[in-house]
Amino acid sequence: MTRTITPDRPAAATAATATAPPPADGARQRLRRWAAAPSYAWLTGAALTLFAVVELVVVPGSAVTAFGVLACTASLALRAVWPAVGFLTVGAALLSFATDGNMAYATVAGALLGCYTLGRHRVQHPAVLVLAGSLTALTVNLVHIDRWARDGSPGLPALQGTDRFSLGLYAETLVLTVMILGAVSTGDAVRAREESRHTRAAAQSRLLAMERRQAAEAERAAIARELHDMIAHSVSVIAVRAESATYTTPDLSPPARDAFQEIAGTARSSMAELRRLLGVLRTGDGAEPVPLTAPQPSLAGLDDLLDQHRAAGGTAELRVTGERVPLPASWELSAYRIVQEALTNARRHAPGARTVVELNYRPGLLTVRASDDGPGPGASGDTPDRAGHGLVGMAERATLLGGRLTTGRGAAGGFLVEAELPW
Repeated sequence: MTRTITPDRPAAATAATATAPPPADGARQRLRRWAAAPSYAWLTGAALTLFAVVELVVVPGSAVTAFGVLACTASLALRAVWPAVGFLTVGAALLSFATDGNMAYATVAGALLGCYTLGRHRVQHPAVLVLAGSLTALTVNLVHIDRWARDGSPGLPALQGTDRFSLGLYAETLVLTVMILGAVSTGDAVRAREESRHTRAAAQSRLLAMERRQAAEAERAAIARELHDMIAHSVSVIAVRAESATYTTPDLSPPARDAFQEIAGTARSSMAELRRLLGVLRTGDGAEPVPLTAPQPSLAGLDDLLDQHRAAGGTAELRVTGERVPLPASWELSAYRIVQEALTNARRHAPGARTVVELNYRPGLLTVRASDDGPGPGASGDTPDRAGHGLVGMAERATLLGGRLTTGRGAAGGFLVEAELPW
């Protein structure tokens, strides 16, 4: 029976997530989310078009007027996916106004929404939009003045040639320009406010990330100090005592002398690994990183690792299938550490057992297997005797590389560690 180990979420974080109250959801937030939904433009466009149809039934107009009113309102349904449709909306509204002389309520609302859309999405600079709108409004105004001069208007005196330059005739242009200016400015102000909010949110995220990074660096520095104070001294004492024992005890047998030398060499290697780890932990804490005096371990050093396992009393065999190719440094190091931890577990929990390490190279995938013929996990299939930081560390290494780690009873008994590392 096997199990796949995945890093657990911290219990405190899970409990906090489960007990955290949902954020307050006011009417303003719900309205803002609805306005940002894709269906909002279609619904409002359809509603305004329906209102325009009713208005055209109540107050009939020419075919050109009806076309302009309906084109103005129906085009609003596309403003979410194509903001430039606002030009069509405003143009259709002014077309209906130019042909009829009376602007329908639907076209007033549609034109204002079209100008707001153009300013909200910054289709053009607001000054360009207002200038283009005012020139179009002036054109419509001139059409109305020409029609008055040609056909007259009931209840009003005939327009003489010199009256065309009277400022009162151009009040229409002023009103339309003010409406266009107000709608475009409102849309541009909303856009600027949204951009400002996003900028503040991004700055706050960067600040929080910097604070978390500083907290992590402080924690790493504290861990490095603890490791140095608690472990480095003890390992160095082991190395010195084992080295000196070969000189202070003259009656040692050759096997015992070799064992002490091996203990001293292993302790020195552990000190080198510890210095490398401390250098990584202290980087970013204002301290200079410890220079690496040796390359990072890789799969090329598995033979030496297995020799150390055999010298400690174990039996190990290495099997390689597939074409052995060099992998990226992170993959080489992670695979080496997984095998190293598997051998350590075998020595601790199944002393004297035969361990087989297998490397299977396939295109895009490296499979690392380490199995022994020891007693294996309990009869229930769990591994309480081997559960600890070692298995969790191996699982985290595999997960970081996009792979997975499986541990449990092997097919022929014993304990199995299998890691799949895609690359």
